[in-house]
Amino acid sequence: MDAINDFISSLLPYTEWPMFILLIGGGLFLAFYSKFAPFRHFGHAIAVVSGKYDDKNAKGDVSSFQALSAAVAATVGLGNISGVAIAIHDGGPGVVFWIWMTALLGMGIKFYSGSLAIMYRGTDSDGHMQGGPMFYITKGMGKWARPMAVFFSICGLFGFLGVFTANQFTEAFMGVVQPHETLLATSEYNWKLGIGFFLAIITSIVIFGGLTKIAKVASAIVPFMVGIYLLAVIFVMASHAGEVWPALKMILVEAWNFDTAVTGGFWGLVIVGVRRAMFSNEAGLGSAPMYHGQSRNDEPAKEGLVAMLGPFIDTILVCTFTAVVIILSGAYLEDGSGITMTMSAFETTLYGIGDILLMVIVAAFALSTLFTYSYYGVKSLSFLTNAKIGKWYNVFFIIMIVFAAIASLKLVKNLIDLSYALMVIPNMIAVLYLSPKVNAASKQYFEKRKKGGS
Repeated sequence: MDAINDFISSLLPYTEWPMFILLIGGGLFLAFYSKFAPFRHFGHAIAVVSGKYDDKNAKGDVSSFQALSAAVAATVGLGNISGVAIAIHDGGPGVVFWIWMTALLGMGIKFYSGSLAIMYRGTDSDGHMQGGPMFYITKGMGKWARPMAVFFSICGLFGFLGVFTANQFTEAFMGVVQPHETLLATSEYNWKLGIGFFLAIITSIVIFGGLTKIAKVASAIVPFMVGIYLLAVIFVMASHAGEVWPALKMILVEAWNFDTAVTGGFWGLVIVGVRRAMFSNEAGLGSAPMYHGQSRNDEPAKEGLVAMLGPFIDTILVCTFTAVVIILSGAYLEDGSGITMTMSAFETTLYGIGDILLMVIVAAFALSTLFTYSYYGVKSLSFLTNAKIGKWYNVFFIIMIVFAAIASLKLVKNLIDLSYALMVIPNMIAVLYLSPKVNAASKQYFEKRKKGGS
């Protein structure tokens, strides 16, 4: 495992600047190019998600709300609870500001990629409707761009593994329950292996049921679990009201700390923020369009507005609340990283039972993420081969859950960081290349709305 980690770590620096330029530079370009249309129509986006403008005759397998729930289930999870803690551990409180900036630009990116998911849909070898980067790259850009779609799909085979989630759930369980002391006296390794097998079995039951079952499970769990988590965090902030503003102030001040101890100095701090924001909301990654391409919706701009809400929910809201609790509790000054740091923050601020409450929330987050993430990998392998072979990705996905339970946080974090950075490159090139098509479709849609259409 150390040898694998060293190899991945040696490749990571080469991906930082392409990822940074495409995400931040591309995000800024799209914000101005769209004349901030996604942000100006934020209220309409919420109305669309509520089902007010659903078209029952439109093509697709799931509603816009189910597509958003499934996409948010894959992003609102341990990336928001332990990902933020990793960011603060690696870059200090100031990194949260750069997570915000990336998320705001990510909303614009998601608007464009969500629109493209509807605009360039295809069918797999089973005749089911599909969407996502591989389809808007090949259908929108032409056959010459197919190698980009293949490259994206190959990276997706690794990027869409549930390794980070399985790893952090295992750490949380071991930290709170301490089963080797309280339940059965065996080694930590054996317990981690057992947890890995348990997660693998539970996940198998759901993911072999297909997309409709995944969408139903996710749309039932996600709003509930996000609600409980936000209530817990708001309670902590209310009971420590005097410390909320100093925590936010620290984020704003430290964001511009040019003497930071982070590797790479100030730019290193910004890179950490961009990486963790992308890990949190997956804007620019190209994963969410795979779900949004399934929506019962024939209006690209309408689905783009739905997709745009993802980064707002999971980064602007959930990540911010998590960060404030970590900072005001003082947990960011401790040695732990990832879920351990967040657990410590909750235990300190919620009268000693916060870590148990968080354990329950983490269990729901982890399972919903594992249920939804395998779908992306199946679509990647299906594109490279065919739909029948694509389903075998689930077997690889399940095996890797067990591997992740016993692996180090550093290894799984580096594996995902590398895969994500590589996936951003073809996806963002395609989104920028096809952005004029989205502008034309959204102009038509917003003009129709002005005249009273939906």
